[in-house]
Amino acid sequence: MNFGVGSGGSNWGGGALWALLKHTAERLGVVLRESDEERGVVAKYVDAGSGRRVTVYPPDERRRAFRVNLASDLPSNFPRLAGGWTADPAEVVRAVAAWTSGAGLEETKVQAPCIQFRPWALVHEREPFSGAELEWHLQLDRIHFPPDDRYPRTHALLAAAYAQPVLRRLTPATSMMNVWFSTSVRANWKTHVGHILWMHEKGVYGVHDGSELIARFDTPEEAVALVVATLPEGIGPAR
Repeated sequence: MNFGVGSGGSNWGGGALWALLKHTAERLGVVLRESDEERGVVAKYVDAGSGRRVTVYPPDERRRAFRVNLASDLPSNFPRLAGGWTADPAEVVRAVAAWTSGAGLEETKVQAPCIQFRPWALVHEREPFSGAELEWHLQLDRIHFPPDDRYPRTHALLAAAYAQPVLRRLTPATSMMNVWFSTSVRANWKTHVGHILWMHEKGVYGVHDGSELIARFDTPEEAVALVVATLPEGIGPAR
């Protein structure tokens, strides 16, 4: 195996990452639960019985380490509960083996210290959140984990929205630096309700209706307040 962690992403096509991890697992005497999905640049491992999944991304020029994401199909759609970065393929294999065999987050971290998670993930592990509540935690916590930590102003809008009980009943969604809310746990755009929040230019926060800018504010709290004030009565909870 001639793939070093500093190799660019173009060197990891054709199942090269799968091959490296399989070779490493064999050396460690570990059997990995491989996914039936096509073997591209990313490697995925799934335990069908528990709905647990590990996704592994190869190193790139920006960050020369493997990225490991742990997910569980509770309540749906494999939300990321924990993750980490490591330059050691053996640590990747230990994380995959532990998580897909049923180990908890803390036990998986013992096997692979690179794994990080926030306190809410332990709560969810003991008693799974509803779909909307889980999505709030996932969206708010992105600021703590690269590469999703590059948009602090978007997270400021989410934090201000989460402080509003009426919005916590809905499902938050972000797209192209917009923040909007849905009456569906899947956050389908067709079920979005109310105005849309946007990071306007020069540090200003905008509110628009999808086609027209309605107002600009200096703080995310002011922008969120307008969204709340114009919501239909009796909205939510998301289903």
